[in-house]
Amino acid sequence: MLFRQLEYFVAVARERHFARAAESCYVSQPALSASIAKLERELNVTLINRGHNYEGLTPEGERLVVWAKRILAEQEAFKAEVAAVQSGITGTLRLGTEPTASTTLALPVAAFCAAHPLAKVQVQSRSSTTELHRQLREFELDAAIAHFAPDDREFLQVVPLYEERYMVLASGDQLMPQAHTMTWKEAAQLPLALLTHDMRIRHVIDKAFAANGVVVTPQMETDSVASLYALVGLGAWASIVPHTWLRAMPVVGRTRVARLVEPDARAHVSVATHAATPGSVAARAFVTAAKGLSLDDFFNQSLPPEHHFQ
Repeated sequence: MLFRQLEYFVAVARERHFARAAESCYVSQPALSASIAKLERELNVTLINRGHNYEGLTPEGERLVVWAKRILAEQEAFKAEVAAVQSGITGTLRLGTEPTASTTLALPVAAFCAAHPLAKVQVQSRSSTTELHRQLREFELDAAIAHFAPDDREFLQVVPLYEERYMVLASGDQLMPQAHTMTWKEAAQLPLALLTHDMRIRHVIDKAFAANGVVVTPQMETDSVASLYALVGLGAWASIVPHTWLRAMPVVGRTRVARLVEPDARAHVSVATHAATPGSVAARAFVTAAKGLSLDDFFNQSLPPEHHFQ
């Protein structure tokens, strides 16, 4: 069994099409098909249901694709480990975040890049926690920053980074009273624009409203932080955002902010990697860099004094 055979097999499972898989591997389709057929003979099983076209994996193929992804990931991790011994960490760290963490990403990334100047970082910043979990589990990402609940942690190594609290953000005096705090029940009366339900922050927000016997139906929903701020900036909507966002996008002009209370809702944001050991050398280095930052203290200091959290 060769790594190349496993690479071709994983490509077919991913693309669900022989020609596209061959193109992604930069080989001819006959060469790819012959390599997979040889793998099947070596294992004495049929891995792919074939008709005139690809018709899905057999049960044996479904099991093998899980192992093949892990074997290929370990191969890449080993090559990176050897390269790191020779010349330091190089290559690309594949990092994913939820939108709610995208505004705080610069700090751990900057620490990682300062410690490993030959490394590069590729960020995917608009995925839900469920999708990030899948991509980590299938070795499509090296690390991810998000709200990882206990149920999300199968196959993952999860390290807490900081704790989010929540603020009402609005532009325009007509939307908010002159106060430094607002209850969730009061916030429910505002015209709201919120992140979509597949984002973990919405679970926290909806739970806090439910604690007051309130169900909110926002007029606007988006999976983009930039779009959310643009909607608030128009002056027609308010939103609920983590206090950490105020560091990356300070309150200016007619935009005002109030801390949400009753309840004092909080949620942990963590960095996660695949639990397989030793794993990606770049991912381990990124976690080390992120853990070295006192992010809770940093984000608290970035707020105006009346909004400091205890």
